[in-house]
Amino acid sequence: AGGINNIKSRSGLIDENKKLRTENVRLSQRALRFRALERENQRLRELLDSATIFEEHVVVADVLAVTNTPSKRQLVLDPKRGSKFFLGQPIVDAYGVIGQVSEVGPFSATAILITDPSHSLPVSLNRNGLRAVAVGTDERDILKLSYIPTHADIEIGDLVITSGLGSRFPSGYPVGIIKNVRNIPGELFLEVEVEPSGRIGRTRQVLL
Repeated sequence: AGGINNIKSRSGLIDENKKLRTENVRLSQRALRFRALERENQRLRELLDSATIFEEHVVVADVLAVTNTPSKRQLVLDPKRGSKFFLGQPIVDAYGVIGQVSEVGPFSATAILITDPSHSLPVSLNRNGLRAVAVGTDERDILKLSYIPTHADIEIGDLVITSGLGSRFPSGYPVGIIKNVRNIPGELFLEVEVEPSGRIGRTRQVLL
């Protein structure tokens, strides 16, 4: 009888262990979901905090798709809660300028990223006000500044911000950090590379 009881007891322990392992998996899944929700809430808080730099009304939109090829860099956005997009509408994330709306459809909108080779953006250096134009390149996540003379006061690590020229983007918003400055012999202008401040193509929500 003792042997039978021991077998039953061992069988019960095995069943209980299986149940505990199953419950542990469920709890782990819930914990992962909670962490994902916490990260999403943090991103939204960062977005809304960054909105205070604007005087205009801003809304949050979800990113539905990303196109990131050497010739085309775009986002597809979801106009939730009845928000309406318009052509040229500036788009930012919690860290910097991302792009602008280039096409508006009935259920979504397409935005061209500032790293797209066809995009250009009036900018200035935060340190000294030097004005330039930031253009997209065929290199992923790299901008270049156009028409910077060889004698210009520009340094690696300088912050590049929107200048406000053209009345498309608000002035003073981060665009990127100077990553490289090359003085090519015989050329009239410096070759200047900028690393974008915004998380280009890697964010799930953006501000409009």
